[in-house]
Amino acid sequence: QVQLVESGGGLVQAGGSLRLSCAGSGRTFSSYAVGWFRQAPGKEREFVAAITRSGIGRSYADSVKGRFTISRDNAKTLVYLQMDSLKSEDTAVYYCKAGLTLDSVRDPSGFSSWGQGTQVTVSS
Repeated sequence: QVQLVESGGGLVQAGGSLRLSCAGSGRTFSSYAVGWFRQAPGKEREFVAAITRSGIGRSYADSVKGRFTISRDNAKTLVYLQMDSLKSEDTAVYYCKAGLTLDSVRDPSGFSSWGQGTQVTVSS
């Protein structure tokens, strides 16, 4: 199983941008689809975006469509989440997870453990 570590969070003003990185370990990184999730205080963890093993297929939550872009570089074992036009409601801890299919990385209930994630705070 591939291990993933999130980074790139921070404090940004509304309307600004951030790029999150999800670093994978192991030679099997390109065998997995990867999804981004987020959890705001007092709210359930929710799906944000996902990408297939090849990077061709992508899926987004309606709330971020047109503002966020997911991409990957399998040679560097990295998945990125470019976040533009940020809103205060994007404030959350962001996590990435790996799975065998795009559908498997769209449902947060399919994962039993989560890392520390990376905090994104958008000030209005």
